[in-house]
Amino acid sequence: MPSPESGDTAHLTSAASMRVLAHPTRLRLLGLLRERGPQTAALLGDVVDEAPGTVSYHLAKLASIGLIQEAADMGTDRRERWWRSSHALTSWEPADLLDDPAALAASTALQRAIVQIYAANFTQYLDNVPALPADWVRAAPSSDRGLRLTVTELAELRKELEVVTEKFLAISATHTEADGSERVSLVYQAYRTP
Repeated sequence: MPSPESGDTAHLTSAASMRVLAHPTRLRLLGLLRERGPQTAALLGDVVDEAPGTVSYHLAKLASIGLIQEAADMGTDRRERWWRSSHALTSWEPADLLDDPAALAASTALQRAIVQIYAANFTQYLDNVPALPADWVRAAPSSDRGLRLTVTELAELRKELEVVTEKFLAISATHTEADGSERVSLVYQAYRTP
């Protein structure tokens, strides 16, 4: 399987794969492998506060749908099992699932699990704001707008947001830990108001 450095995307199409990923611990483990690179169950267990055996179970589930793979080139102890993400991104298209109720339900469950993680991460950020430098707090956008758009204009907005994101992903790739940059979370949504 390709390494995450290749910039490739795993495309989920089955309800089963979406149900596997919809578990909050698995989402977190996949994110950690993408963020930190290859890890063992013990290393990941320390971060997610789970026993290595439980983490190993979740890692096996992620491997079963091809989102992670063993990193056999890592470690010197053969008893240690290292894992890495197989892709830089995971995507699926809910619109393609509208005719499959089981897949659409799995997609919705996965989206709900992701939203809960976003909310927890933003809450953690808010809890830490008092300890952050003022320039980092000032630079962090948080806003919402109500727009009146056609479906074509909404699709155009989606494309433009993707272009802006790609621009800053390229910039991000040039940074190192010692150059004053920090990890930044980007979450955006635009959807028809129910």
